[in-house]
Amino acid sequence: MEFLAIGVVAGILSGLFGIGGGVVIVPALLLTTQMKPATATGTSLAALLLPVGALGAWHYYRHGYVEIGVAAWIAVGLIFGAWLGAYLAINIPASSLQRAFALFLLAVAVHLWWSA
Repeated sequence: MEFLAIGVVAGILSGLFGIGGGVVIVPALLLTTQMKPATATGTSLAALLLPVGALGAWHYYRHGYVEIGVAAWIAVGLIFGAWLGAYLAINIPASSLQRAFALFLLAVAVHLWWSA
């Protein structure tokens, strides 16, 4: 049941802000299930692949809010970036990966706060 709740919250936030995996699902899995960071990330990517990518994007597309050319270039980058990120995550100690993720979230939060 907790996984369903994580999915609902992540789905709402993904639809609202374009976030979900890294900001909601991964921390939720780390905090509630004691999953290793690499496992939480892989599980998040697998869960998000179809429902968020396909259904969320389709809804935005129908309303004219998708730049297909931009999305295509980002997708090409994601192919290589996701592979490299997964390779690195598997080969970095779990504690280091978790700390790096926390620093990343902190940097994003500070940037969003000051640019608002």
